[in-house]
Amino acid sequence: MIEFRGNVEGEEAAAGVALGVTLGRGFDETGRGLMERLPWLERHLDDAEFTAKVGQVVVVPGGEGAPFRQIAFIGLGADPDVEQVRRAAGSAAKALDKMPTIATTLHEFPIEGAAEAVGLGFVLGCYGFHRLKSEPKPSAIRSVVLIGGDEAAVQGARRGATIAGGVTFARDLVNTPAIDKSPVMLAAIATGMAGEAGMRVRVLDEGEIEAEGLGGLRGVSLGAARPPRLVELWYEPADPKAFLAVVGKGIVFDSGGLSIKTADSMETMKTDMSGAAAVFGAMQVIAALGLPIKVLGIAPLTENMSGGAALRPGDVLKARNGKTIEVLNTDAEGRLVLADGLSLAAEQKPDLIVDLATLTGACMVALGDKIAGLFGADQPAALVQAAADAAGERVWRMPMPDDYRKNIDSDVADMKNTGPRYGGAINAALLLKEFVGEVPWVHLDIAGPARATEAEHYVAKGATGYGVRTIVQLATNMAE
Repeated sequence: MIEFRGNVEGEEAAAGVALGVTLGRGFDETGRGLMERLPWLERHLDDAEFTAKVGQVVVVPGGEGAPFRQIAFIGLGADPDVEQVRRAAGSAAKALDKMPTIATTLHEFPIEGAAEAVGLGFVLGCYGFHRLKSEPKPSAIRSVVLIGGDEAAVQGARRGATIAGGVTFARDLVNTPAIDKSPVMLAAIATGMAGEAGMRVRVLDEGEIEAEGLGGLRGVSLGAARPPRLVELWYEPADPKAFLAVVGKGIVFDSGGLSIKTADSMETMKTDMSGAAAVFGAMQVIAALGLPIKVLGIAPLTENMSGGAALRPGDVLKARNGKTIEVLNTDAEGRLVLADGLSLAAEQKPDLIVDLATLTGACMVALGDKIAGLFGADQPAALVQAAADAAGERVWRMPMPDDYRKNIDSDVADMKNTGPRYGGAINAALLLKEFVGEVPWVHLDIAGPARATEAEHYVAKGATGYGVRTIVQLATNMAE
């Protein structure tokens, strides 16, 4: 983890410096000082056509007379917000990744949460999944000096780094190949994390899953050689201000089952447990921050494979709450395991349930690969929307019209797991709604933003850890 510290003088032993610049080359005090000391910088920025528009990055060598070996100028645009500061910090981390110590002034922008944004952006910008490479080349950054930063700024940056730690925990889980993260292995990792964080944990094995009536999870697991697990994590501080339950889809690999996917579609299916990873990462952060809110995290974990005992189209499953689902497409399996997870959460009567799932390609068609679909009634949806906006994770409110419910009517069961071709994300959300009872509930379809196809600012190619920041912010808001 990167160390964040303050330094009033601002030039102490830092190999590189990252400076935010507003549109038209609006430098801060440190930037103006460097420009005066190094007059050739102006010409260099001219040659690079640096105007400081959002996302522009120019790195120059410090040269003789400069206190830094490298200087990174990061464009912030005309009116930067806190997300631009996060992204600028991430871009700086990528641009200066060979420098062990970096100084920055990004925390000084007069924006609420700027220091926290710097901490989060730098840690996430340094992220890489290197454990399987024979010659890994991780970021060299170990320390970030906040020029002129007081104790409040340092604590803000460290809080951001703590949140980023939960995100990177989730990213690592998702990026790990499916062969190395069976449900049993993931349950063991979650148990170890819970022990370190002081959380209570309950893990159900395949026998207990059947005995507890978790028919959706059991059914999806039938075609897999490796047995399923269900993980419950309980964070229970004294005198909690609210009670939040979070449920994450944990399909550790999705072949589609007998309704098998194409080969190309399977290539990234280790990502299908991103919802569970987000639950684990968020719970880790909530415990580390000591938030005064009770939180239950639930992750149903299984593979969806096509073994001889696999679910067949036309089979009917009974979920935990007694409702039955006709399975017409075994590749619509996430909603089946979530039915049990949501039922378990609803039994505890929390103030709010939020589920996160890489659920439908239809949501990606509607919103692209950087925005999650948000489904829920007005008040709980507004709570989650506000948390996501503050956290910098993009969501878009989607409708759940009552008259669409008939799209999942079944002739032989309470519902079927697929509907018509159009409105697929809505049909899936309407099925999930059947398992929360009267408890306020929000569904986040994260099929798009759970995985990045290219690296940018604080996002690395591959797993993004999407949802961790939103859940942490939601818990923070509810605790207040």
